[in-house]
Amino acid sequence: MTDKIAVEDLTEDQARVELERLAQKVGAANIAYHEKDAPEISDAEFDELKRRNAAIEARFPALKRPDSPSEQVGAAPAEKFAKVTHAVPMLSLGNAFDREEVCDFDTRIRRYLGLTEGDALHYTAEPKIDGLSLSLRYERGKLVQAATRGDGAVGENVTANALTIDDIPERLENAPDLIEVRGEVYMSHVDFEALNSRQAETGQKQFANPRNAAAGSLRQLDSNITRQRPLRFFAYAWGALSAPLADTQIGAIERLGALGFQTNPLTLLCDGPEEMLAHYARIEAQRATLGYDIDGVVYKVNDLALQQRLGFRSTTPRWAIAHKFPAELAWTRLEAIDIQVGRTGALSPVARLTPVTVGGVVVSNATLHNEDYIAGRDSTGAEIRDGKDIRVGDWVQVYRAGDVIPKIADVDLSKRPDGAAPFVFPTVCPRCGSEAIREEGDAVRRCTGGIICPAQAVEKLKHFVSRGAFDIEGLGAKQVEQFYEDGWIKEPADIFELKSRYGSGLQQLKNREGWGDKSASNLFDAIDERRNIPLRKLIFALGIRHVGESASNTLATHYGSWDAFEAAMGAAADLEGPAWEDLIGIDGVGKVLAESVVTTMKQEAERASIDRLVAHLTVEDAVRPDTDGSPVAGKTVVFTGTLEQMTRAEAKVRAEALGAKVSGSVSRKTDILVAGPGAGSKATKAKELGVTVMDEAEWLALIGQA
Repeated sequence: MTDKIAVEDLTEDQARVELERLAQKVGAANIAYHEKDAPEISDAEFDELKRRNAAIEARFPALKRPDSPSEQVGAAPAEKFAKVTHAVPMLSLGNAFDREEVCDFDTRIRRYLGLTEGDALHYTAEPKIDGLSLSLRYERGKLVQAATRGDGAVGENVTANALTIDDIPERLENAPDLIEVRGEVYMSHVDFEALNSRQAETGQKQFANPRNAAAGSLRQLDSNITRQRPLRFFAYAWGALSAPLADTQIGAIERLGALGFQTNPLTLLCDGPEEMLAHYARIEAQRATLGYDIDGVVYKVNDLALQQRLGFRSTTPRWAIAHKFPAELAWTRLEAIDIQVGRTGALSPVARLTPVTVGGVVVSNATLHNEDYIAGRDSTGAEIRDGKDIRVGDWVQVYRAGDVIPKIADVDLSKRPDGAAPFVFPTVCPRCGSEAIREEGDAVRRCTGGIICPAQAVEKLKHFVSRGAFDIEGLGAKQVEQFYEDGWIKEPADIFELKSRYGSGLQQLKNREGWGDKSASNLFDAIDERRNIPLRKLIFALGIRHVGESASNTLATHYGSWDAFEAAMGAAADLEGPAWEDLIGIDGVGKVLAESVVTTMKQEAERASIDRLVAHLTVEDAVRPDTDGSPVAGKTVVFTGTLEQMTRAEAKVRAEALGAKVSGSVSRKTDILVAGPGAGSKATKAKELGVTVMDEAEWLALIGQA
């Protein structure tokens, strides 16, 4: 399974499957945590799920899903509460787990803002409270509404309950006419223990931790119950405002304190990453004595004008990050090493462990990366830097921080049993017996069986019916596996022949265990509904290596129709000529991805399978974005040199929002070159090709943002 493979060892196909699993698991965890106040996994595991998702998306940006965990904030509000739409969304924070990631955060901020290392840039650092987020809306000084975060856009109305919390003022003096104060509802350790003692005495359910107790208490339908619970509130942010609180983050926090809110005394203004990390260490050292739960330290750009300029990603601000505390290590016995086969034939080793609790979660499996990692030496016999020489029976240290899949951190050679032999990595596929080869420069050994390998065939079919592809209701992974084993479907085209082959006669779908007239009819109807399919979904469903949803959409938008796409791939078959240059010139399509698409489309067996599939379909042409009135819609733009009024990242975002295609290289298809100081060879080439060249001021005037 893909959850047993480290991020760096995932193939693109495995990454796609893993991202689907992560989206489902994080979604379920969000509902359990935010809506039901009954977490099913630990905070550390949840962080690891999201971090693994982020790491995979960073490595395979084209695979990002519409329901990605990086696009989710909390969970939908529960039906038992009235809904509140936040005037300003309540977003979550991105995470950092070590010094390097904190420094990378600072580097990204400086790069986006165009600042050098010598330019001053201050941050605030404050403890990250492990509680329940709450937004308090005051109008003309009076508390009129309190709402939980919910899914970030819509929360739950808990006004009556919030009014019972001593730390929340009912009225404010000298406040803006409109102010939404945001912070965290929490419960101290002492109060938590006292509450659980009372719960035990009266025979009621005890809470697992202070966070659950705080969330459950705030989300009571009876405010009298909330009143009996010792809840507290730290203010640290704001939403809608009729007038600014201050010019800086630290100034705004001080203003919240002056208005009567509790603010965290450990909040500190820091001059760069080194001071932030030093304060992190101080807070971590005090963690056990604070009297309330924290799970990290939050860093925010102090200058509010810079915060506004940096803006937001879909669910997180660019100007803030949470530096989480590390997870734990544990020792256990390696009982066996299994080999799993993925959709692209990759052979992935998985450690089967004597179950052990790591960071509050029982671990029985861990990734072993690849054969070199296990052996400790490469094929030439040279020692590998991080190789472990891992053998069955070894006593191994398991590490869970920062990745959903546990890893083997170390081996205790002093406890190695007598006779423990080096693990021999298979050279044949354990599923089909085909030769498993390892290409030069590749860390992964792959099965050469292709479509005759059941592991690869089944995984490809699962991908074909997945949510981002054909998304056929009633035909999920389990049904695909069963139909494949029974010989009902061997390739995608077979799915569209199920009704004609198994809708009547003795061997009917309705006669299978778990099926009936209604369910069979529903499946056939669901399949028929997918005979009309958007071009982008068809390209994605083909499961071409390196081609995720984003790349599929890019290709569909560029070529417009299946016929055009098919013809272009045929014309580019020799990896040269105008069609090939056009393909690799598409922004976001590199040579590796392009070669993968072209190779797939020209392989005889693959192409025959695709043709059989397309014969059943009506492929809808791509719908291009509505950019009427944009002077650069449809034009290909290249930015080069140093931009002075915006960074390259800002320029690219603005251009794409106006319907332009941004490329990294100049060609005959380039319409505009925006050249700043130091433009160099691109400007020269643009002039030779007759491409329109303009400076930054002219570009801003053109798009109406001068």
